Amino acid sequence: MRPTDVQRLTVAETADLYAEMVRARADTGGLAPGTAEVYVRDVQTFASLAGPQRILDDLTGGDVDEVLLRFARKPDGRRAAGRAGDARSPGAAPLQSAASQARFRRSVSAFFKHAALSGWVHLDPMQAATVRARERGGLRAERRALTAEQATGLMGAARRLAEQPDAEPGRRSDQRTELRDALIVLLLAAVGPRVSELTRADAEDFFVNAGTRYWRIFGKGGRTRDVPLPHPVAAVLDAYLAGGRPRLDRGVEGRALLLSWRGRRLARGDVQAVIDRVRERVDPGSRRGVTPHGLRHTTATHLLAAATDMDAVRRVLGHSDLSTLGRYRDELPGELEAAMRIHPLLDHSGEES
Repeated sequence: MRPTDVQRLTVAETADLYAEMVRARADTGGLAPGTAEVYVRDVQTFASLAGPQRILDDLTGGDVDEVLLRFARKPDGRRAAGRAGDARSPGAAPLQSAASQARFRRSVSAFFKHAALSGWVHLDPMQAATVRARERGGLRAERRALTAEQATGLMGAARRLAEQPDAEPGRRSDQRTELRDALIVLLLAAVGPRVSELTRADAEDFFVNAGTRYWRIFGKGGRTRDVPLPHPVAAVLDAYLAGGRPRLDRGVEGRALLLSWRGRRLARGDVQAVIDRVRERVDPGSRRGVTPHGLRHTTATHLLAAATDMDAVRRVLGHSDLSTLGRYRDELPGELEAAMRIHPLLDHSGEES
């Protein structure tokens, strides 16, 4: 028999109440806006897959497993269709990655913990759920760091796009996004921000100090960091602010740095499409798919490979702890060979006796 204090609410009702709570926490600074956005999106997806009109307290561990499996089979609309390695039909969108499945499971678990505390369920069904995502074959290529040649090719394509923007056929001049697209790729590859930090950026977050352009980045946990921009990136920023952004401004978003051609603040999901467009301009020999987070890996990997001070890299990326850098540091081709050639335990002053 269920206790009398359990509320018989539908999945849709509890999802809406949970979304209100998450957004309230974000508004009061208790939760990062990007994290809140993910929680809300995932719980809305859960409600859709579980059945909005079902009573939440009636769901069992088996029901949750079925939702997790349905999510795993759900096409990921944020990723381009027909990428290499997709075993399904060329025109179909890829399925959810193992990382996305694991994130979704964490979101659902957080939702049910809140549901148990709020009296929406008698028992947390996540305790009986058995489905878990597995990483197979290591990281996807899109999430790994680009090699020096691949990163140079992508950034070179972005700079050429900024220097010689060519309007797409059929597009009006006030819909041109070439300068914006170039800026997005250069900021991601050179500075390595989180995609949420990039899309939340306002034009006023960029300033000049002693002749150097800085970006004041508002990161996780309410922390801010001022990151100097390399001159080529600063030049594209200035060109965008002077000519590109005013053409896209419809008077709706007075502060947002990155605008869609409709004049709205660019969403996180739009950034991948921008990267893919610029990537198509790279020479095929140096072209490789990459996600926004993969470009963050690229920044960390190459700064550390260049013997940049680890604490400086930590501050650029916005980590609170040096130990976090380990998972952002990918192995580069030839590094092991180079390390062994200059091995600190060997005498390189002369030939072996």
